[in-house]
Amino acid sequence: MVQTLHRWQESEIEETEPSVWFDPAVLMAARQIYTTHYEALGNRMREPIGVAIDRYTHRGKVIFKRPILLPQECFIPIEELA
Repeated sequence: MVQTLHRWQESEIEETEPSVWFDPAVLMAARQIYTTHYEALGNRMREPIGVAIDRYTHRGKVIFKRPILLPQECFIPIEELA
């Protein structure tokens, strides 16, 4: 049996890459956490990289360095919150 390899074009590879989708309720809770943080501290603190949030309880915190997450947590990057 002979197998042939198909050469993928770059455009085909880009289209097949999975995109990240967040639960709208989790995203809204993460935005609220970030907004509360920003309103309380403003520009006095360095820019966070995102929010780590529990997918079930919607409790989370603003993150300033690469997080280590628990299984029920997800990381929402700052680009998704703006």
